[in-house]
Amino acid sequence: MRKGATTVAAVDAIASGLASRSLTRRRLSDEVTAELERLIVSHQLKAGDTLPSERALMGVFGVGRTSIREALFALQRKGLVAAQPGLRPIVSAPRAESLVSDLSGTVRLFLATEPGMREFQRARRFFEPAIARFAASHATPDDHRRMTLALKACEAALGEPERFVDADVDFHFAIVQATHSELLIALHRAVLDWLREQRISSIEPQGSAQAAHRAHRRILEAIVAGDADGAERGMLAHLDEVETYYWKARRAAPRARGRSPSRTSTTTPATRRSR
Repeated sequence: MRKGATTVAAVDAIASGLASRSLTRRRLSDEVTAELERLIVSHQLKAGDTLPSERALMGVFGVGRTSIREALFALQRKGLVAAQPGLRPIVSAPRAESLVSDLSGTVRLFLATEPGMREFQRARRFFEPAIARFAASHATPDDHRRMTLALKACEAALGEPERFVDADVDFHFAIVQATHSELLIALHRAVLDWLREQRISSIEPQGSAQAAHRAHRRILEAIVAGDADGAERGMLAHLDEVETYYWKARRAAPRARGRSPSRTSTTTPATRRSR
C-alpha cells in the first residue's frame, strides 16, 4: 500500500508540474523553434532573410514575447539565426563550429573520467590515422608548407612543455586542414581542445616530447612522399605512444601528491626507528 501511495503521489506531482506555467511556456517556445527551424531547413526562409519583429511573430504563433525570445535564442545557439542588439534576427547558414560547440561541456565532463578518456582515445585512433592517410594522397604544396612550419615550431619548442603542446596541436591541425572539409576541421579543432589536458600530461615523462617530435617527422615525411600506408601507420603508432605516456603520467601523479617532501627531508632513519 505504501508503495502504491508513493506512486500516486509521484503521478500527482508530475501532473502538477505539467500544468505549471513555466513548463507550458517552454513547450510553446520549443514548438516555435521547431517550426522556424523547419522553414529554414526547407529553404522557405533563406540565409540572409530578416525575420519578422517579435511582435509580428507573437501574432503569427499566438504566443507571448517570452516564448518568441526563447525560440530565437535556441535558433541562435544552433547557428541558424544571427542576432545583434537593436536589430531583427537574420537567417544564417549554419557553420560546422556551431555543430560541435554545444558539446564542449558534456565532452569535458566525459573526459574527466578514466573510462571516458579511454573511449575518446580509442575514437581518436580511428579517425586521425585515416586523416593522415587522406592527407598523403590529397595534400597540396600549401598543406605541406603548413605542416612543415608546424613541425619546425615543435622542434623549436622542445624543452618548453606549454609551447610544445601548442606546436603539437598546430601540427595535427595542419594535417586535418589538408582534408579541406569544414566539418572535419571543426570537429578536429574541438577534439584537440578537449584533449589538451592529455597532451600536457603526456609530455611530462622524460623524453616524451622528443619522441612525439620524431613521430611527427616520420608522419610528415610519409605524407609529403605520398605514402598513404606509411602516414596511417605512423599516426597510429604516434597515438599509441602518446597514450602510453599519458597513462604513465596519470599513474605517477597520485604517488607524487601523496609524498610529503618536508617530512621526508627532516626524518632520519633513527627517527623512523623510534616511532
